[in-house]
Amino acid sequence: MSEATLAELLRSRGLRLTPQRQLILQAVLDLGHATPEQVHHAVREVAAGVNITTIYRTLELLEKLGLVKHTHLSHGSPTYHAANEHQHAHLVCRECGMIDEVEPELLRPVADRLAAERGFQADIGHVALFGICGDCGNGEHGNGEQA
Repeated sequence: MSEATLAELLRSRGLRLTPQRQLILQAVLDLGHATPEQVHHAVREVAAGVNITTIYRTLELLEKLGLVKHTHLSHGSPTYHAANEHQHAHLVCRECGMIDEVEPELLRPVADRLAAERGFQADIGHVALFGICGDCGNGEHGNGEQA
């Protein structure tokens, strides 16, 4: 997103484009998938005075504006990525921590069944499935034990 487009979007909401907001959005775009702590580290390389509270508040604002989305890929902090990024579901290995992506349409039958049986509209582009990757399940790395 260009600086002008971001500035227009913020102005339309009665907000202004600050250097911190611009740096934080750019860090998310550059990093691809990043926790607030990773964004903070990247932003501090350019602007040492930006604190972690500013990072969290700005990420929340950017999400409300529809510029970033988050997913929980572990028990820790959420992971943010650009909202216009290709939608995908995440596969997270509990053994080695590997994160892979799959097309959300793979989950369409589950989403359709939830809608039909419960009236629940699942956001299949905002999903993380936890399990054991093929390498760990085959003993390729990690301890190979399954939970």
